[in-house]
Amino acid sequence: MAHGTRGPVPIPQETQSRNVVHEVLDLLDTKSPLTTSEDLASISQKDVKAALDRLASRSMVTYETKDSEQVLLTPEAENIVANGSHEYRVWVAVKDAGKVAIKELPNIVGADSAKVGSGNAFKNKWIKKDGDSLVPLAEEVKDTTREVLKNIQETKSLSDAKQLADLKKRKLVTVSKVISYVVSKGEKYAREIPVEVTDLTAEMLASGEWETANFKPYNFNALGAAQNAGALHPLMKVRQEFRNIFFNQGFVEMPTSHFVDSGFWNFDALFVPQQHPARDMQDTFFISDPPKADKPRPDPETEAQLDAMEAGSRRLFATDEKKETKPRDYEQYFKDIQRVHQEGAFGSIGYRYPWSEDECLRLVLRTHTTAVSTWVLHRLAEDPRPARYFSIDRVFRNETVDATHLAEFHQIEGVIADFGLTLGGLMRFLEDFFSKMGIEGLRFKPAYNPYTEPSMEIFGYHVGLGKWVEIGNSGMFRPEMLEPMGLPKDMRVYGFGLSLERPTMIKYGVSNIRELLGHKVDLDFIKNNAAVRLDKN
Repeated sequence: MAHGTRGPVPIPQETQSRNVVHEVLDLLDTKSPLTTSEDLASISQKDVKAALDRLASRSMVTYETKDSEQVLLTPEAENIVANGSHEYRVWVAVKDAGKVAIKELPNIVGADSAKVGSGNAFKNKWIKKDGDSLVPLAEEVKDTTREVLKNIQETKSLSDAKQLADLKKRKLVTVSKVISYVVSKGEKYAREIPVEVTDLTAEMLASGEWETANFKPYNFNALGAAQNAGALHPLMKVRQEFRNIFFNQGFVEMPTSHFVDSGFWNFDALFVPQQHPARDMQDTFFISDPPKADKPRPDPETEAQLDAMEAGSRRLFATDEKKETKPRDYEQYFKDIQRVHQEGAFGSIGYRYPWSEDECLRLVLRTHTTAVSTWVLHRLAEDPRPARYFSIDRVFRNETVDATHLAEFHQIEGVIADFGLTLGGLMRFLEDFFSKMGIEGLRFKPAYNPYTEPSMEIFGYHVGLGKWVEIGNSGMFRPEMLEPMGLPKDMRVYGFGLSLERPTMIKYGVSNIRELLGHKVDLDFIKNNAAVRLDKN
């Protein structure tokens, strides 16, 4: 056979030494249409279907699928057809003997027939009790059960629905679905499968054979090979939606590559006291090696990252006028943080406790991305101006893992710095921000944060749960946090945050966070879920 061609039966469709493809073609030559359940009853429908699909793809046959139900006898029912029903066998035994002791009946007809048949024979008034014995009551009887089952055995059907339900209850019959095919000749019917060319070769082009070749048609209904393509995790899809919302509102993304940070940036610069419960081992992962961090100092790599991120927004406000910038004094900033904690400063009485430098410089896995916001706001003090920043990245808490908590999660955070900001403005901004996610009618509840005053928890109504749920936290950063950085007294900063996991779980219908992250994640769940949109449906 020439290269690139297919012969009469390239892969014979055979079962038990029978060629099903040729058998179908031979039968159609004398009978069209044919019904597979009758004409090919001895061949499994699976093998018949494979042969029909092969022929139909070449337009040699056409076929229709017919669904029907068959009533089949159980082994017990087949025994009844062969030997009579239980009640009939009881009647015959009693009739032949004239009188049978009840305790002897199982020895004559068997235990099952004696138990089932006696009751039905009494019900049909074929026998009666005479003391401890049974005697015949009817001279002639008709074994209706056997006749009905025999008819079912021959026809595989029963039209009386009530009788069918009774036989199913007695476990004498079962009903199964039967698929058969009505097959007719196709437009290209032939007794043999013609040779089909599947590849156009250089030799065919050179010889001109391609002009008369019988090319196999494309099967556009066939499924293509599954592609092992990558897929974005649902968290990353929702993360990108949040990023788009921030970018559309003029925010600049903050660099968040430091998973390990010092207690200074994570706690002290945020006016979190060193005795605060959040700094206990119960909530924070501390790093043992190295034992402590350096004091605050320049970070050229992170500076370059933020310069690149801010470049676009700075061009929007570019002027020919050169503004003077105030260089950062890290040593003075460190001393001012110590002073505001220990003695009070910038109009605050502080916490008035013996502040520890060693505790301040302990290394921790950051417990919130506000540590990054603190560094960015300190950088903003060089050139105080209206600015908006956001970050979405991982944070770490020493928490017990359950259906709604993990030891690490993603925090979404935004800060807005400007002059003349008010609490009402923060509430109005949050209403607008969450409306982009389809959440409206927010409620606000007073809360406590060491670094914001006033502080508010944010609640939204969850239609699916039918209740109000906390969706975020917010507030205005305290002067004890902002003024040591060197920011002007009249500059205010909004801060707000929420988790990434909660909206993702709501959007994708996930009830256990361990099904979203970790070793229990179903890869099909990641591959097959569509992109999400956070606007209202």
